This record gives sequence, structure tokens and C-alpha cells, in this order.
Amino acid sequence: MRIAIAGCGQLARMLALAGWEMGHRFSFIADPGEGTDCVDGLGPVVARDDHPEPAALLEALGRPDIVTVEKEHVSVALLEGLAEHCLVAPSPEAIRICQHRGREKTALQNLGISTAPFQLVEDGPSLITAVEALGYPAFVKSCEQGYDGQNQWLLRDPESLEALAAQMDSLPPLVVEGAVHFDRELSMIAARSVSGETALYPLAENRHREGILLTSEVPAANINEETQAQAHHIARTLLEQWSYVGVLSIELFDEGGKLRVNELAPRVHNSGHWSQDAGVTSQFSNHIRAITDTRPGNTRPALYAGMVNLLGREPDATLLQAEDVNLHWYTKSVRSRRKVGHINVQAKDRARLQQRLAELEAALYPEGEPL
Repeated sequence: MRIAIAGCGQLARMLALAGWEMGHRFSFIADPGEGTDCVDGLGPVVARDDHPEPAALLEALGRPDIVTVEKEHVSVALLEGLAEHCLVAPSPEAIRICQHRGREKTALQNLGISTAPFQLVEDGPSLITAVEALGYPAFVKSCEQGYDGQNQWLLRDPESLEALAAQMDSLPPLVVEGAVHFDRELSMIAARSVSGETALYPLAENRHREGILLTSEVPAANINEETQAQAHHIARTLLEQWSYVGVLSIELFDEGGKLRVNELAPRVHNSGHWSQDAGVTSQFSNHIRAITDTRPGNTRPALYAGMVNLLGREPDATLLQAEDVNLHWYTKSVRSRRKVGHINVQAKDRARLQQRLAELEAALYPEGEPL
């Protein structure tokens, strides 16, 4: 099949590399000003603005059988237009919900899925009212576009609240979240095919630095049956209620065994990159399998697996000589805080995996050195 991917970043690259192994061919939709280095050589790249009509865009893309996405910030109107001519997966409606934090949290609560307490605000007075109702500390995030710590604010006192309220005229709509006193951050990668077959990966435990994912460890430690059942219920509820097709990524707060959804991503996700080298069907392959209605592959790793992000730095060659590491480089230029690659590592036991993740992190990010 020919598959078109909306977006030209590293996720598009890894989706295409996985799909090539299955005999599929790819083309890519580039937004204005979007870099295309990650997908160079993997298929035609078509500038969206050059073909404003969906039918003309599909023709330029080589008449794909399926259109999918590597990011949620895609024109929903464009996807709806394309859906009149071919399968778009995930659906435009799922992407519309997930690209706006307010819509996403409201949809989750309507399905009975727990989130942090929240309120939507659009001006200074409503911001003040929301924070006073939810209490300090309060987490404020833009409804759209904010990620990796961008367009996010932590308010600890009335002074910081007043300072942000004074800026509201120049800010987009925001969501205010009350504090959740969680023990750790988890995530689950889930997939559902066109025919409705599902596959769930083990829960990953994630560590962040400066608002950006740094490491993931799989399977997460000390997950009891009740917590595992909660995670599976959340994933299956979303997949089935939305008739979802493709990979859905679910970020979770673990609050003493009780799970709350932090955010969703209607696509493959950074915290699932470990799956590329863990002896399972990777999240990228299972996304391609799902949208082409092929039965999902194995998601249970035989070994413990982990991932370390490369944020604004290239690893030293000596770091890559170890037998247990695999480098995935995105062919991006290196700049501060930018995700330019990741390293996957496997081990026979959890203690060894945690030791190796700590060693890699220490080598890449010396103590006290900012991202």
C-alpha cells in the first residue's frame, strides 16, 4: 500500500522505516516552513500549501490508500477533506480532541476516566478565579501546541498568578490544572486495527527533566493487578468508544496505585521508542499494521528494556561500543534541548537495566549541566 504521513519529523521517519520492511511505500505532507531532513530519501514530500484542495493533494502524494499522522497539530479540516477520498487513521475527530487540552480532558471525564481537576480560562479574571478555586501549586498550560515544557507555567503564589494574569491579553486560551500528588509518571502504548483487534504494551515508567522526557523503563516496577487493570480499562475504553485506528499513547499519573490520565497523543510516542529493540513488534510497526488492518504483533518483551533521549547532544563514540545499546539518530541538526535521537538498552534483570540507564544518563548529562 501507499501511505501518506502528515508531518516530516523523526516519528514520520521511524514509521516509514518500519513500513518499508512490510512492503509499503510512503509520501509526506509538509507544513509551511517544516524541515524535511528526517524523511529525505524515504518518499516524495509534498508542500501542503501547494495543493490546497484535498483531491489535488492526494494526487500529488501518489494517490495513497491511507493517510496517517506523526503529530496531533494537523489541520482537521484538511484531514476531513482527505477522508472523503481515502482512509484517514486515526480519525480527524480523535485528532481534533487530542490537539486541545480542554477538549481532551472533557472527553476523558465524559468517559469516566480520571484526570487532574481543571478549568479552562481565556482572560485574567477567569485565570485568577480558577487558581483560587483549585489552589496552589497550579499548573497552567496552553490548550494547544504546548509540549516539552513550552507554554506551561507553574504558579506557586499570588505574585506569580498576578504576573501571568497581566499577560493574558497576549496568550492563547489556557487550561489550569490543580496539583496531583503523584508518585511517578507512567505511560501506555495501545493499538487498534481497522477490524477492532487491539494490542497493549506494558506500562512504562518515565522520568523527565525540565519538562522533557529523558528516560523510559519497561516494564514499570511494582505494578499490581489492580493498577494494571485500570490501565487496560482506560486504554480499551478509549480505543473502543472512539473506534480508534492506529497507535494511541496514554500518559498517566500513578497516585498510590490510582491512575489519572495526564495527556493523550493520537500517534506513536517518545515513551514507546524502547520497543524498537526489545524483541517485540515495535510501536511503529504496530501502527502500520493497525492502519493497514493487519493483525497486531507481539508487545511483551522477553528482556527489560529502556530508552534514553538525546537532547541537544550527540553521543560519544565510546558510549555506543557497548553490546547492549542501539542508537537511533534522526538526522537533525543539534541544538539545545532538541530531540535529535535516542539510545535503547536491554538487560536480563531490572537492577542491571536501571544501572545502565543511570550510566548512560550520567555520561550524556553530567551533573549540574543544563539541557
